[in-house]
Amino acid sequence: MSYLNGQTGYRASLLANRSVIGKNYVVLEPDGLVKNVVPGYEGCDVTILGSPAMGATFADYLVTVHPGGKNTGIGGNGIESFLYVVSGTVTVKNDDASAELTAGGYFYSPESLLMTFAHTGANDAVLYVYRRRYVPLAGHSAHTVTGNAGDIPYKDYEGMTTAQSKDFLPSASDLGFDMNMHILKFSPGASHGYVETHVQQHGMYFLQGKGMYLLDDTWMPLEKGDYCFMDSYCPQACYAVGDEDYIYIYSKDCNRDVEL
Repeated sequence: MSYLNGQTGYRASLLANRSVIGKNYVVLEPDGLVKNVVPGYEGCDVTILGSPAMGATFADYLVTVHPGGKNTGIGGNGIESFLYVVSGTVTVKNDDASAELTAGGYFYSPESLLMTFAHTGANDAVLYVYRRRYVPLAGHSAHTVTGNAGDIPYKDYEGMTTAQSKDFLPSASDLGFDMNMHILKFSPGASHGYVETHVQQHGMYFLQGKGMYLLDDTWMPLEKGDYCFMDSYCPQACYAVGDEDYIYIYSKDCNRDVEL
């Protein structure tokens, strides 16, 4: 086992960490995260972020793909998958589509198809990868979706021009999708309009900026490179601080009734 930050030996200062395991949430800062050996990933450093071990109905990962690196199959056999390129270049494909993706590129693969990727750039690529067991709905099905976040216009979030969002999947109009992936952007000083509390879970990876996040009853500082899992009914809200936009990508389950 080795560490994502490449740190070896003793630190010059006392040990400290911002990661927190709460009752209804988990915060993971980059320091101290490990590289996991995961079958199918070749020439990659893989860090498992969210997982059922913390109560999530999904698993997501931060993957550094070195030149020549690849994955031989993600998802399929009832597991849907999603890949977002944080930086670098990879070619991603399933039996329905193939796309060379650069920063901001994304690829959703339905539960019946394996998704693979291969490094095609000059430098390391960093990916955010998501897996979840698909919840079928009679008469509906999901399909492959690929594109780039840069081609999706921001829309005002809850009527606020200083808080804006992007949706990657057509979940709002297609019941075949049981989840969506979004980007939220808050201008410095902007915030949610209210504290949210809902049954849906979130997995969140912070792409830019810094802010304060309310999780349950605690305000916590979260910034670029952090990861957060929010369980069902975790009260949540944030506001951006500093001098740059606060941006994160996050997943949310949707379009299904509660299973009894």
